[in-house]
Amino acid sequence: MDRVSSAGLRAYLAWGVGALFFFLAFIHRVSPSVMVAELMREFAVGAALLGNLAAFYFYAYASIQIPVGVLMDRFGPRRLMSAALGVCVLGAAVFAAAETITQAYFGRFLIGFGLAFSWVGILTIVAQNFPAQRFASMVGMAQVFGMIGGVFGQAPLGLAIGAYGWRPSMAALAVLAAVLAVLAFAVIRDRAPAAPAAAGLGGLGQGLKQVAAMPETWLMAAFGFAMTAPVQAFGGLWSVPYFAVAYGLERPSAALLASVLYMGFGVGAVSLGWLSDRLGRRKPVLIGGSSLALGGTLLIVGWSGMPIPVLVIVMLLQGLGSGAMVAAFALVRDRSPPHAVGAAFGIVNTACVGSGALFQPLIGVVLDSMWDGRIEAGVRLYHLEAYRSGFATLLVSGALGLTVALLARENREAAPKS
Repeated sequence: MDRVSSAGLRAYLAWGVGALFFFLAFIHRVSPSVMVAELMREFAVGAALLGNLAAFYFYAYASIQIPVGVLMDRFGPRRLMSAALGVCVLGAAVFAAAETITQAYFGRFLIGFGLAFSWVGILTIVAQNFPAQRFASMVGMAQVFGMIGGVFGQAPLGLAIGAYGWRPSMAALAVLAAVLAVLAFAVIRDRAPAAPAAAGLGGLGQGLKQVAAMPETWLMAAFGFAMTAPVQAFGGLWSVPYFAVAYGLERPSAALLASVLYMGFGVGAVSLGWLSDRLGRRKPVLIGGSSLALGGTLLIVGWSGMPIPVLVIVMLLQGLGSGAMVAAFALVRDRSPPHAVGAAFGIVNTACVGSGALFQPLIGVVLDSMWDGRIEAGVRLYHLEAYRSGFATLLVSGALGLTVALLARENREAAPKS
């Protein structure tokens, strides 16, 4: 029997604050893509080091996802999310004031550390306050807020950086995090652990062992890794400079085009989450979504002269397919014991965020390896084939996603047994 009570007004308010937290997380996640030239010039770095700077967010975010999940099971989201937003305030302030690349690394690390509580936090809020049959739908709608953040972190943030500079823009994001910290503490409420064993450290360790022993946990972690790699590496960092080279677009137009991928992801998260709940099954959504995502990557890598209208359609479909990630979280939620759901979310989300930590700098390394020495206004210039070679690494993740989807075992129960 499901232990989750009927959702009330406070549950929706808590969900809203959690969704805004995730919105902020995605702004920070993609923000380097619209300040590539400024950061290269400011810190005198090439693509590899810039990719590493952007990836410090993911290093921090991914490295603590399992502890975050375990802590959510033990303490609940209210205090954890409020404190994490405070860390994000500090990180954004440090990054905005950074004078050296090392200071910038530290700021991005703190930002990633604080925002590491966003996605598992909203998953925990949904798991604690909404029926299991609505889990994928509510999570999908929360994902939309993240994708709106991804869109906001492209063209609108690019315009703000052009008008006011990247440092004031980052400082403004610190203020937004401070406001959300106050709201989180005021609105979110923690529920008692779903099982008595979760009340102690031994119980927490047992819950983590339970979900870690399930093959589906690791299969869905691999699926999440595969689905998020193109969104975070291509959409989140390298798409804007690529569009400038491939299509001669100025930054605002290139950022607007890059945001199409996030629009597709948002639509996919909602529609595929709803479809998964409607069907009462996850595997068809996993297979269909991964097929679309892989097809989109193949076209972007293999068709260099793709007209922009066709590219828009391809990116929308690729993003839509990648939105099947929500079904992976739904599947592990279905199979996990109630007192260990957060731990399961942490394992899967480690892989989801880890894809950015791997592929953002990896593509940068490929770019630097093919750099022909051109520099303009202190910024390295890379040719079209260098970008396409870097993006070709994403085909590996796409193939992994489809393979894992085919191997996954369907869970036909509507909710986990207590």
